[in-house]
Amino acid sequence: MVGLVLFPGDDNAGSPDVSWSYTGFGVFRRWLAQAEGFALDEMYGFGGQRPWSDVSTTLTPLLDHSDDGGPDLTPPQCAAILPRLKEITGRRPEGSIDPLLQRHIDDARQLVVVLQLCIEKDVDLLFG
Repeated sequence: MVGLVLFPGDDNAGSPDVSWSYTGFGVFRRWLAQAEGFALDEMYGFGGQRPWSDVSTTLTPLLDHSDDGGPDLTPPQCAAILPRLKEITGRRPEGSIDPLLQRHIDDARQLVVVLQLCIEKDVDLLFG
């Protein structure tokens, strides 16, 4: 699969990771932005003109990150993202759940595991 893998920089091939196609990561980030009350497509760098300083979310380092390269996320950034991501994944939708929504929740929960490991081991979250 051509895509993106987020993983802890602990040099342990057995550590948990989370992966998406580039398209899938874009859809995931749009879902997170929507949960934060704004449309990712209106943001600077994603086709829009709205500056990131206009939004207030601890998820900004994850949302406003290039797919390839860019800085790794530091343990303090991971620690800032973690509580909000847990809050989003802890919501229980009413009734039957859309398969795509379930996938987003599952991916976010996996990302929570990876972020927790980065914090515990004091290593960066790598984008590869």
